[in-house]
Amino acid sequence: MSDLIDDDASGVNAPEFTVTELSGAVKRLIEGEFSHVRIRGEVGRVSMPRSGHMYLDLKDDRSVISGVIWKGVAGRLATLPEEGMEVIATGRLTTFPGQSKYQIVIEDIKPAGAGALMAMLEKRKAALAAEGLFDATRKQELPYLPEVIGVVTSPSGAVIRDILHRLRDRFPRKVLIWPVAVQGTACAAEVANAIRGFNAMTTGGAMPRPDLIIVARGGGSIEDLWGFNEEVVVRAAAESEIPLISAVGHETDTTLIDYAADMRAPTPTAAAELAVPVRMELLGWLETQSARLTRALTQGVGQRGQRLRDLSRALPRADALLDGPRQRLDGWGERLPQALTRSVQLRRVRLSDTSGALRPAMLRRGLEADKRRLSATAPRLPTGLQRVVDARREALGRRADRLSIAPLKADLKRKSDDLLRLSLRLSDAGGRQIDNWSKQIEALERLRETLGYKATLQRGYAVVRGDGDVVTSKKSAAQAASLEIEFADGRLTLGGKPPRKKPKDTPEQGSLL
Repeated sequence: MSDLIDDDASGVNAPEFTVTELSGAVKRLIEGEFSHVRIRGEVGRVSMPRSGHMYLDLKDDRSVISGVIWKGVAGRLATLPEEGMEVIATGRLTTFPGQSKYQIVIEDIKPAGAGALMAMLEKRKAALAAEGLFDATRKQELPYLPEVIGVVTSPSGAVIRDILHRLRDRFPRKVLIWPVAVQGTACAAEVANAIRGFNAMTTGGAMPRPDLIIVARGGGSIEDLWGFNEEVVVRAAAESEIPLISAVGHETDTTLIDYAADMRAPTPTAAAELAVPVRMELLGWLETQSARLTRALTQGVGQRGQRLRDLSRALPRADALLDGPRQRLDGWGERLPQALTRSVQLRRVRLSDTSGALRPAMLRRGLEADKRRLSATAPRLPTGLQRVVDARREALGRRADRLSIAPLKADLKRKSDDLLRLSLRLSDAGGRQIDNWSKQIEALERLRETLGYKATLQRGYAVVRGDGDVVTSKKSAAQAASLEIEFADGRLTLGGKPPRKKPKDTPEQGSLL
């Protein structure tokens, strides 16, 4: 008996737990005691995997707590947490038995006051400025008189009414409104999509592409305007190929889109004033310029007329200009017969001198000398010709040896193969081109049939013609001498008569057509 008592170990009666049981008990204890807590701290590491959930750390100077924001909650947050931001998180504590750790499941998270928002805003502003999104060299000039103005704002607020009223007073233009939410969680995505949507429009399309974009919103707190501080909105404004005016808030309100926009307006009404000039001022300026042009032309013509009159008085008389040439002509006319007689005499003397040297005896001597020279040269001509022919024949023989028929045949076969290959390619390309043209013609024919009025007749409509012209009213049908109705399966002609005047007491009946 004493041996049994001595073998007892301390703590034998303590209960035994499995690891899962102990982890579950700790989990129930923590979740029961801390089912709803609010924590103030600084956001540390932040990560968002493809699942859409957000994982982060909340820390102070001595401790760190892991946190998780599920995808559905993250999508509803007005401001997403960023590293270094001081926040107040609301949620419940729970454990993660797989790693023996506890964490807070965050149901709501907000910046800890306006100071935290401003700190995050300054940090984001510095990062975007470092990328060059706010550089003045990126900004575009506003068009002087845009044909179409795109407005990104709420369609139900007073902002759009102020803009339209101001545009109507200054210079009426076409306005395209892209309705968006101007505050809340959906604001940033909708504004960015609207800016990119306007830029994606094609010039000359069914919906005209704006020449200028105005992003407008009324005043509000920093939380209300926070959507226009989001990075997606700033990048969309900086990437816009269409000049953009930012008119967010009042004159004292500043958001990051103001730095990325090509022009900042203090109010939405001021944005409308920047967008278009005053029509009446332009008309007045045009009338002033027209009057100045008329005065300038009148003065110019008058000055040139006076100058012409001054110059004409300085010119000599026409008779005085012709006196000298007339006298010279008379003198030359008197000297001309003598000069002609002397010239003929001089030419007669030169002809006599030249003909004296051409005597028959001299010509015969020259002819006999040429005959002797030809007789001496003739015997040597056959020998010289034979030597030239032999040399040419020898050179031709050397060249004929180099012209073998085999290379010529190989080259001819190679070029024949190339010609055949090119002919086949040309035939295939021509066939494909003809097929494409045929398909295009068939598509155009189907489109013509679809857009033509024949397709409308197939749906039960009819075309009424009166005296050869299409009738579109009861009065025109009543005045026509004959009517022709075209249905899908043919035409029906009705003989008409001039309408008779109805008695005043007879009630008007509707036409059968």
